[in-house]
Amino acid sequence: MTTAEIVIDADDFLLPFQVKQLGCRGRIVRLSTTVTDILNRHDYPQPVAHLLGEALALTALLGAALKMEGKLSLQTKSDGPIDMLVVDYMSTGTLRAYAHFDAEAIAAHDSSVKNATADLLGKGHMALTIDQGKYTERYQGIVPLTNISLSEAAHTYFDQSEQIPTNIYLAAGPFISNTPEGVLSGWQAGGMMIQYLPDTGGTPQPRELPSGKATEEDGDHEEDDRWIRAKALMNTIEDHELLDPTVSLERLVYRFFHEEGVHVFEPVMLERGCQCSSHKVEQMLGQFSQDDINAMIKDDKIIVTCEFCSQSYTFDPANFENPKV
Repeated sequence: MTTAEIVIDADDFLLPFQVKQLGCRGRIVRLSTTVTDILNRHDYPQPVAHLLGEALALTALLGAALKMEGKLSLQTKSDGPIDMLVVDYMSTGTLRAYAHFDAEAIAAHDSSVKNATADLLGKGHMALTIDQGKYTERYQGIVPLTNISLSEAAHTYFDQSEQIPTNIYLAAGPFISNTPEGVLSGWQAGGMMIQYLPDTGGTPQPRELPSGKATEEDGDHEEDDRWIRAKALMNTIEDHELLDPTVSLERLVYRFFHEEGVHVFEPVMLERGCQCSSHKVEQMLGQFSQDDINAMIKDDKIIVTCEFCSQSYTFDPANFENPKV
């Protein structure tokens, strides 16, 4: 299916594509209503909203690779002003997310300095967990965070865990758009990812020097020309292009790779979705001891608020007088 054969009138979707001539496959995503809905439920400061927007785009790029029903979770734990990010992607195309942060440190943070986003995370680790049901084994990959960005952490993950040459670009930011219905404002988040998967099924092979000796003999090697070109084309992308709702993702992919004959495939539609419910929360409360239950009571009731969607659930403490311990 070529770029000319798909027309999509939506703000929240992911578009897979292939550039066969360069031995690459890729995905590009843009989130608008979804990321705005998630962020507005928490009223995050702008630096937190920006980083969580990037995390949503990254999780969508990675989660779209799930072959079966399941969930991909991205979680960071670190010593930076934003000490935790949690994003879940369900194979149905739903996303949910939240962040934990130090409000005073965020207020004092200078977003204009170099590596400002990386400084928000600080040092710690990022975990990517794939859970495809109770009859399958969970997979988890963990990479260190050392004052690096989310995209750099993702590159480390693919280098260490997947060993697939990968290039990732992320962007997020607020936007204001004038429409016939009035002025709309919210957030946009986007991401693009390419991977080098030549027909041979291998990784980029070292080229031989005139002497006949491969360049990797001493631990160093040159990359395949096709992968070098693919990265060079992708690296021309800018934030405003990825986030601009007036430029379709199909047009954007074509802009980068039209000379190589890019093909796009069926899109994956995305939306906000939380898995919380009154029944699930009640089941969770039933696992606490009586002392814990008593500590939760305020004004003769128990109120539990979901970290992801900010939905609150109210319960009568009398329902938990005989908890399952």
